[in-house]
Amino acid sequence: MLLKNTPVHALFDGEVVIVENDIGDKEYGGLVVLKHQQKDFYFYTLYGHNTAQSVLKHKLGTIIKKGAQVAVLANYPENGNWAPHLHFEITMSLLDYKTDFPGVAYFNQIDVWKSLCPDPNLLFKIDGFKENLIDISDEILTQRKNHLGKSLSLQYQKPLHIVKGSNQYLIDVFGRKYLDTVNNVAHVGHENFNVVKAGQNQMALLNTNTRYLHENITTLAKELLETLPKELSVLHFVNSGSEANELAIRMIKACTNSDEIIASEHGYHGNTNGTIHISSYKFDGKGGSGKPKTTHVFPIPDAFRGKFRGENSGEKYAQEVQLLIDEIQQQNKKVGGFIIEPIISCGGQVVLPNGFLQEVYQKVRKAGGICISDEVQTGVGRMGKTFWGFELHNVIPDIITIGKPLGNGHPIAAVACTEEVAQKFANGMEFFNTFGGNPVSCAIATEVLREIKRENLQENALKVGEYLKSELKKLSKKFRIIGDVRGQGLFLGIELVDKQLHPLAEKTDYVINRMKYFGILMSSDGSDHNVIKIKPPITFTIKNAKEVIFYLHKIFGEDFMKII
Repeated sequence: MLLKNTPVHALFDGEVVIVENDIGDKEYGGLVVLKHQQKDFYFYTLYGHNTAQSVLKHKLGTIIKKGAQVAVLANYPENGNWAPHLHFEITMSLLDYKTDFPGVAYFNQIDVWKSLCPDPNLLFKIDGFKENLIDISDEILTQRKNHLGKSLSLQYQKPLHIVKGSNQYLIDVFGRKYLDTVNNVAHVGHENFNVVKAGQNQMALLNTNTRYLHENITTLAKELLETLPKELSVLHFVNSGSEANELAIRMIKACTNSDEIIASEHGYHGNTNGTIHISSYKFDGKGGSGKPKTTHVFPIPDAFRGKFRGENSGEKYAQEVQLLIDEIQQQNKKVGGFIIEPIISCGGQVVLPNGFLQEVYQKVRKAGGICISDEVQTGVGRMGKTFWGFELHNVIPDIITIGKPLGNGHPIAAVACTEEVAQKFANGMEFFNTFGGNPVSCAIATEVLREIKRENLQENALKVGEYLKSELKKLSKKFRIIGDVRGQGLFLGIELVDKQLHPLAEKTDYVINRMKYFGILMSSDGSDHNVIKIKPPITFTIKNAKEVIFYLHKIFGEDFMKII
């Protein structure tokens, strides 16, 4: 790594053939390419990540002498959002590239690139630049199997060895860049510079519990409450989405003196005991022991392949909730609460039918129950049209739960509730969380909220999400295997079925693995594992969306994807 403003000098006499300010995240910034002649052949040298001013002064065709200054190193963000360093390449051919020269070689293409690009260290002879392409993935996998919990899962049959993240990309040990369409926890981009800096700065000063006064927690509370309706005026900070939903369950009990909770089939709300007990996705799945007596499950409100289908199915699903309310009351019990995600994630990105949530909230409240909106995955601007998922349905919950997107992956989460709920919960038993709302977490979460505003990321989620959804719907008209395209903002699902609407899990898995081959990470959801989910960092761009569509079109056109 070098310092900004470090001068860069030419290694050989050369002609300027490319000079460009390559603007964009993880691009080259100020870029110069020189052409050199040696006896009977030409070769080129590339100098990237420089200041625009230092490179744009050169004109095409200008001869720069060996040892003369070519450029000056730039700093973040002018250099393409990198730490200051020089990107230097030697290549025998430009291959018709103008600016977007490959910066690293895919592992399976190394031999090809070695034939085009001689090792620059033949010139520098620096010991620290020795080649290291040893794949230790198998060793890491063995260590995991031997020493980590047996229930931990990995993505893909041959797992990826990821060592770095950058915005909407993950990078493996060999430098291969993967477009990440599924990691919604890295809400404002992997290793977001401003978020990381905010955490580092506070970490260097203080990190402790909330028994002391510190302005970070009140600053975060103020800025978070500004995104919520005035009715949701009280916050409790915790460490994870699971912990947030666990606390919400406690609040239900404190408010209603009842444990009876109504939840959706295939719903998921966390991995603690309490949240597993209300998560059909867990207790009805492999290793589950079935629902507890206090949990009441209604059919997943799936208008495409559920019990009731079509745009007007909301009322029918609401009536299913009413049947459960009646059943609870017939047993001389009280309704405690109702919980659902505004878009059901693990159930397959299922969008709630029109009118469903409004009617259900009325029914639950009439029975004395508390309404919870699980915003762990849908909140914090991802919906695009609205900042929170519940706002899509014109309702105001009594409680909402917020998860780790608030901290961009850092362990902070929150519960927002009404004043009435907060008062009833404050029954004498102290609520204390050692690191929920600590200064470091609060500094990070505050910066996430500011980054969303500063970079207009909610608007970006709307624009890119609507474009991607419309292009996916075009694909569905061409390829019958795509039964449904649904979702909102950057929270989308693609359901693959045959002509009889039977789920096609094997073909879904095929698409996901083929997309990995092309450098795009995707994953599946749904009880039948036939829904491709798209929940990327909300920094996702139109260019990224076009790349996804291009390769999906290619894969859906393959013979294996045809249905009879």
